[in-house]
Amino acid sequence: MSGENSSADDVRADDVQRVWDVVVVGAGPAGASAAYAAAVAGRRVLLLEKAELPRYKTCGGGIIGPSRDALPPGFELPLKDRVHAVTFSNNGRFTRTRRSKQMMFGLINRPEFDQQLVEHAQKAGAELRTGAAVQRVEQHGSAVPDRRTVAVVLQGGETLLARAVVGADGSASRIGAHVGVKVDQVDLGLEAEIPVPETVAEDWKGRVLIDWGPMPGSYGWVFPKGDTLTVGVISARGEGAATKRYLEDLIARLGLAGFEPSISSGHLTRCRADDSPLSRGRVLVCGDAAGLLEPWTREGISFALRSGRLAGEWAVRIAEAHDAVDTRRQALNYAFAVKAGLGVEMSVGKRMLAVFERRPGLFHAALTGFRPAWRAFKEITQGRTSLGELIRSHPLAQRALTAFDPGPAAKENAPAEDAADEEAVTS
Repeated sequence: MSGENSSADDVRADDVQRVWDVVVVGAGPAGASAAYAAAVAGRRVLLLEKAELPRYKTCGGGIIGPSRDALPPGFELPLKDRVHAVTFSNNGRFTRTRRSKQMMFGLINRPEFDQQLVEHAQKAGAELRTGAAVQRVEQHGSAVPDRRTVAVVLQGGETLLARAVVGADGSASRIGAHVGVKVDQVDLGLEAEIPVPETVAEDWKGRVLIDWGPMPGSYGWVFPKGDTLTVGVISARGEGAATKRYLEDLIARLGLAGFEPSISSGHLTRCRADDSPLSRGRVLVCGDAAGLLEPWTREGISFALRSGRLAGEWAVRIAEAHDAVDTRRQALNYAFAVKAGLGVEMSVGKRMLAVFERRPGLFHAALTGFRPAWRAFKEITQGRTSLGELIRSHPLAQRALTAFDPGPAAKENAPAEDAADEEAVTS
């Protein structure tokens, strides 16, 4: 009898102010995937995005195998190019191109890709609201009618109610701050979208450049997308001026300095600490908001798609939870699912980054002159294996990583250097 009364009370409360089963904050790949997963399960889902769609994001736009495999059924990738060749260079030297008969990965423009993911979530039943900036979430207090509800407060004061909230609002996430996400690696990425003549575009068609950079752990890239080349670099936080100089040098070295970029942008990526939480009460975080990305390459799209799908699935379970114990159980299950898959890849990626920071020449020599290393690169990008699986299943790779891995690297906080990074981002 008490269960029936509780159900009736829920219905009456929902009639007074609509209570969404799941509210997802942020309509990037992680948020759209979470909204799709929750909506396809038949739940009432609201997807919030502070910008108007489509919108630009600083991102190379490479779609590797794990990203492709995590897309919704029937999703047609809006590919701008298909990559069959990679030119490697070590800070502009020792250049060598390696080719593959099979496509290694595809290249997309983020505005189109993100828009298409959102449309799939909408077709599954999710409701989209743009121009909605979230100020904070509350799980206690006067705005929260009961313990099964989370209040999502928008800028301007409007309050939305939900049974579960998924934070997918990027690396500077407000929801991540609420959950208490901790990071131990911050990197600065700078990028230029450069329109080029047809003759230049033809030279790059089907081929990307990866250049191991001058600062420890840095690298640059050129990704061709029809009549535009996406040229970018990334390095550790605290090297803002040097990172900007690296991008300028790379563009000049490739003979692209005479072409005016249509967009120049920057972005700080943040990688979670091993003990960083993934939830708090009825609130989950995924993608960049959770600090989920591959630490060595800083690849984030596949991590966003995969963690977003998991967050959407477990948000449904949390929405159905009737008490704090069950809520906690489902949140722990979500964390376990993330750590068992993505967490393993991140752990290996951190070790790879530690070696790469010390021995970039070793990686260059292996990928350009050692056939098994090139084959492993192809299989990872094609989605036939992962970094974690590669190390587990190949004794040679395991021995090599162990031999060169210096152990947990000491990370120093550099708050005084952040200003240089932010200047590089905005200038």
